[in-house]
Amino acid sequence: MKISGIICEYNPFHNGHLHHIRETRKNGATHIVAVMSGNFVQRGDTAYMDKLERARLAVRSGADLVIELPVQYCLSSAEKFAEGAVYLLDSLGAVDEISFGSECGSVEKLFKAMETIEIAASLYEKDIRQIMEKGYTYPRALSSVINGKSPEIADIITSPNNMLAIEYLRALKKFGSSVKPFTINRVHASHDGMMPENGYASASFIREKLAGYNEASVISEYTTSIWTEAIDSAIRNGSTASVQRLERILLYKLRITSAEEIAGISDVGQGLENRIFGARMAGSLDELLFTVKTKRYTMSRIRRIMLCLLLGITKDDMKNYPAYGRILAFNERGKEILAKAKNSTRIPFSTSIAKLSQINESAQRFAELEIKASDVYGLAMEKITSAEKDYRAKIMIDME
Repeated sequence: MKISGIICEYNPFHNGHLHHIRETRKNGATHIVAVMSGNFVQRGDTAYMDKLERARLAVRSGADLVIELPVQYCLSSAEKFAEGAVYLLDSLGAVDEISFGSECGSVEKLFKAMETIEIAASLYEKDIRQIMEKGYTYPRALSSVINGKSPEIADIITSPNNMLAIEYLRALKKFGSSVKPFTINRVHASHDGMMPENGYASASFIREKLAGYNEASVISEYTTSIWTEAIDSAIRNGSTASVQRLERILLYKLRITSAEEIAGISDVGQGLENRIFGARMAGSLDELLFTVKTKRYTMSRIRRIMLCLLLGITKDDMKNYPAYGRILAFNERGKEILAKAKNSTRIPFSTSIAKLSQINESAQRFAELEIKASDVYGLAMEKITSAEKDYRAKIMIDME
């Protein structure tokens, strides 16, 4: 029995994800546990489809057990996103490896890049800060400094999947985890690439096609029939979500919030609260985002901050690692994973958020934010859903 962990969003699932699962199986994995973003995703957006539906489809697509990544980690930097997900996998106490895609396809190269980054961040802190003062992001400044020392490493860290992979390695090191890393080459379509290739397309391209045509058939060659049918059903039933439907409440929230309150929101720093507060006169979400965005503050970061503001996710909420692991879906092999983990988990795992919320004060806060996130997500759906849906969630148990 070899259990492999995959960190994902499946927003939506595409042929690249299927390739990843198949390659993980080829590497010896008999069981796969996926830590998946819930109703909000790391690019600072709503998930295209509800988390329970995506978890159900994930199990039908090769995963055996799906665990939800708490919303504050979904709406965070790559570093925190990776830490939250790796912490859950490590805390299960039964995962043998973590499998992830990367552009370089080499764990050894990724480890070398991680070591170079750590050295550069320490030795060249002043140089990095000077570049940032010119308005550039920390990753851009870091890459610029490393390029002058090691162009090969600089080339590795300019690729988004490589950088996320490095964050997974850093998290494994931070937790002293015995989980082994395994990487596969990301094939064909690049991360966020808008050009499909040989039946492969990025999730960004797929979402763009769906937004333009609102018809699942336009993306059928890039995903499986199971997902095409589910997306088609979601479109027909009004069960797809868009952050644009939250435009008015996002603008409302900003207009009634002080700069001091914004300063306490997760990932706000270096006086960014004043820039965000100064954009409260914006008449649209796009105007708001473009008013705040600079070379130093990416659009994804601004979107994440605005959603954190709406949900009330503060800096204090990022001080604790997940208090529990909430199970969204599983099959027979998923039951075997849970059976193996039964006496080795470091945090509780359960399908019931009501039960998990009663563990301690930290768990209560995690559950509170998750329920709030689902309630707000329901307002982003074409057909608005009722509140407190998380309490009534029907977990997918696939025993076929």
